[in-house]
Amino acid sequence: MSKRRTRELRRQFLKQAAFGAAMFSTPGLFAEELKKAELTRTARQTEGPFYPDKLPLDTDNDLLLINDSTTPSVGTITHLTGRVVDVFGDPVRNATVEIWQADSNGVYIHTRSDQADKRDAHFQGYGRFLTSRKGEYYFRTIKPARYPGRTPHIHVAVSSHGKRMLTTQLYIKGDKQNDSDVLLKRVQDTKARESIITDFKPIEDSKIGELAAHFEIVIGQTPEDQPGDRPQQSPPRRNG
Repeated sequence: MSKRRTRELRRQFLKQAAFGAAMFSTPGLFAEELKKAELTRTARQTEGPFYPDKLPLDTDNDLLLINDSTTPSVGTITHLTGRVVDVFGDPVRNATVEIWQADSNGVYIHTRSDQADKRDAHFQGYGRFLTSRKGEYYFRTIKPARYPGRTPHIHVAVSSHGKRMLTTQLYIKGDKQNDSDVLLKRVQDTKARESIITDFKPIEDSKIGELAAHFEIVIGQTPEDQPGDRPQQSPPRRNG
């Protein structure tokens, strides 16, 4: 190795050593570096008025079929997958992920939902899933339909150790109504906004036009306040 190359390597080593020493000797510098490594938290959104006031008899992660019924709900089949992680990317296991959404006619399973007489009786409308050791979850549902005054969306909530950690809504990337949606417009930070919008992509080998959506959920350590009017729920079973 040439002397010139040796001097270059020595300068690089001293530079790295000096930076490492500064991180431990300069107050707040090490913490600042850790802060930069944090992931963007998934933006919080309102729960909305139609969290089920009466849970369906079936609360599993397949919203297309209720119990042993062989008649599926109407809508574009969507496979929703993702992980629940903390701000450093570590998986959150045994977290309860809940989703609820309007059916293809824009009707929720809530008893006070608009046009309840038009509700798709074969659509479960609500589901939950217990995350795996890798923080993974999975739902089979329909592509969110338009709801009067709102852009299409899926409501999502995450609970851990019995405490609600996050309430948000998931939106379809590229939907024309996103720009005019009153709730989505409130999320003005670009990264926060991007955290709740995802692609609903066609599955190439699907013969029935199924879609796939992937939603990574990043939660903090501070739980939300729990409203006292939610129905009591038994712990969900992990499916699949």
